Amino acid sequence: MDTVRASVAPARPGNSAADARRDARAFLDGLLPAVTSETADAVLLAVSELVTNALRHAGGTWSLELTAHPDGIEVAVHDLSPQAPRMRTPDLNGGTGGFGWPLVTRLARTTAVTPGPSGGKTVSALLTR
Repeated sequence: MDTVRASVAPARPGNSAADARRDARAFLDGLLPAVTSETADAVLLAVSELVTNALRHAGGTWSLELTAHPDGIEVAVHDLSPQAPRMRTPDLNGGTGGFGWPLVTRLARTTAVTPGPSGGKTVSALLTR
């Protein structure tokens, strides 16, 4: 299998995590060989969490890029904030979150935060295919 890359959501404010999951599902459904349901679930969860973080903490403008490698699926979310995600104690009562980044780091083989050339950053997670 060759590497397959797709930008599945253009950068614009107002898109939801549900839109990103829908587009990611379409990307995954087009891959050959097909990914397992467990891999698809993990990728969709990582997409949801990373896009939600961009919506919540980075001003709401984001773009999503998915890359299928022979042994992994890379999820990359670009946003306008230079601030890297951070681990924090999850809020079990107030609903302010704290679950997303720890979840992504557990799902992924590796994660990276790369500063953008003109500001912002890319947060990427490589998941096992």
